[in-house]
Amino acid sequence: MDVPGQAQVRCAEPLAFTPVTQPNRVEWSKFPAFTLPDAFTIIYGGARLSGDANGPSAHGFNRLVQPVAGEGTARQQRALEYAGFAYGLNQPWETLESPWGNDLALYRTKWDGWLREQSGGQTNAAGQFILPADVLMIDVERQIDTDAGILRLKTNAATPAQYRALTDADFVRTYKKDLVALYAYGLQYLRQRADLSQTRISTYSDVPIRNTYLNVVANTWPDWTTNASRLSYLTKDSTGTKLGGAFYDQLNFLAPSVYYYYNYDPVRPSPLAGDYLAYTLFQIEANRAWSSKPVIPFVWMRFHDCCGNYPTFIQPQMAEATAIFPFFAGAKGLWFWDQLNLSTTRQDVHAAYEYFIHGLYRLSQFNSQFQGAYELVAETNARDLMNSQQPIWRGVLNTNKLLVAAQNPYATDGQQTVVPIRYKSWQGSITLTGREVALCQYDLTILATEAPVLPDIRLYPNPARQQVTVTTSQPGGVTLVNAQGQIIRQFMNISAPLVIDTSTLPAGLYLVRTGGVSKQLIIN
Repeated sequence: MDVPGQAQVRCAEPLAFTPVTQPNRVEWSKFPAFTLPDAFTIIYGGARLSGDANGPSAHGFNRLVQPVAGEGTARQQRALEYAGFAYGLNQPWETLESPWGNDLALYRTKWDGWLREQSGGQTNAAGQFILPADVLMIDVERQIDTDAGILRLKTNAATPAQYRALTDADFVRTYKKDLVALYAYGLQYLRQRADLSQTRISTYSDVPIRNTYLNVVANTWPDWTTNASRLSYLTKDSTGTKLGGAFYDQLNFLAPSVYYYYNYDPVRPSPLAGDYLAYTLFQIEANRAWSSKPVIPFVWMRFHDCCGNYPTFIQPQMAEATAIFPFFAGAKGLWFWDQLNLSTTRQDVHAAYEYFIHGLYRLSQFNSQFQGAYELVAETNARDLMNSQQPIWRGVLNTNKLLVAAQNPYATDGQQTVVPIRYKSWQGSITLTGREVALCQYDLTILATEAPVLPDIRLYPNPARQQVTVTTSQPGGVTLVNAQGQIIRQFMNISAPLVIDTSTLPAGLYLVRTGGVSKQLIIN
């Protein structure tokens, strides 16, 4: 890896280690103990294998799904998974993915039993179960995603007659409305029966941009981030035209699933294999474009079982990049997932786990980069990078220091790739070999002595509904302009974050201007 450029640079060099070769073992002690910023929720939900005690908790993970003897079990160190939420009762929700004809009393009894088991029967003064966990993930996955799939339910004799009598359009609309209500009911019931005041809750993969692997480039990036028809209906409000609704409102954070499909087969490599990294970043960045809720993606060390690769582990540099890049896209943590209880007949070599740990270790050398106020730097959105199959770099700027992660996931072994790195008036480059993952910090203090640069504007959330917060790098006036160029709001001498009420403004495209710089604002 070569890193020419005028700015002083410090790179996280790889740690020399020999990957584990024994089956069902992870050798944590070959890596120094390290931590990651407290603001990140790093959850270990992988298998507990032979190796070293306190392995995850001493190596970047601060939440555990399945602690072992000797590990901390305080509430703030625990994460819970509830995978059987809609299963096991032979109800239409499970068997048909239908919201109709379910015996909710059976579900309430089931959910109560799970809460009682997880809490050990401990309740508060109000009779609510107390869950010993900081994070709770509910795995539901009982919805039909497409209109065509929903309409097939209309021909099923088990669907109540009053619904089958509806027009196709009304049938689809009613299905979505009632299924959102059922999803919301389940989470609302948990909140009613359990004290979740200190427990963050989400559901697996039920996020605004719920996407399949193949259709990322089918739509433009502006379309993905402004067109409400791209939203999962589970996360739409009652009108079906905006982000929100009874279910979405129950989620404390978003948990997209970054599950890879295509392997780098050395004999016949898939032409889509290199898309894995852009796919990861797309899942995070597209959902952040719609929602201000924290994004904590599920990441996997095995390929999906759809395409003949399962249970093959992902490649070493895929595992390492998976540990690093999500934070550069704005993720607030990672949920490392694998089968918790492996069959005793399996003899898998879990080297991919160690490469993931190595990635976290390299990232930990730059913890200060993610503390306090920092700026995410991205020249090109993930969708467009996938479409052009270009090398990927992302940056984090903090106090004149730019931390850059770079990889060319489309490179062949030994291929040399020069990746240009730019931030405002500064330019540099990184030369990569093959699919190596570079992690380098540039000191850009030199920029402070150059000619003044135009102020930066940050808007959040964007798209906005009720209000938008505007921050600028230089104090001054802020103007809100509509698509016709008319001044809608004007604010003078702004030196602190400005909150603009947008609740009464028509939906559409607006511009926020300050100091000669404009940034687009979408109001839903």
